Amino acid sequence: MAYRYWCGECGHQTSWLRESEAEQKHIDHYVTEHPGIPTGGRVENREKETEPGSGCFLVLVVLVLLLVLPAACQR
Repeated sequence: MAYRYWCGECGHQTSWLRESEAEQKHIDHYVTEHPGIPTGGRVENREKETEPGSGCFLVLVVLVLLLVLPAACQR
């Protein structure tokens, strides 16, 4: 499972990481950017990691459709 922490002060967010790594980066952010303020914000989690390249595949499908549809619609 992956976690992402959001800063309650400025909207900064960590990358999707293991819980302990994301929490440590969140704490480090507060120490550096908001000294003296207790950590706050929210935590997101996701069950399944997305497969690498799935976003590229979607872009390719859209591009192909954009090329094929105009050709199919011409009379």
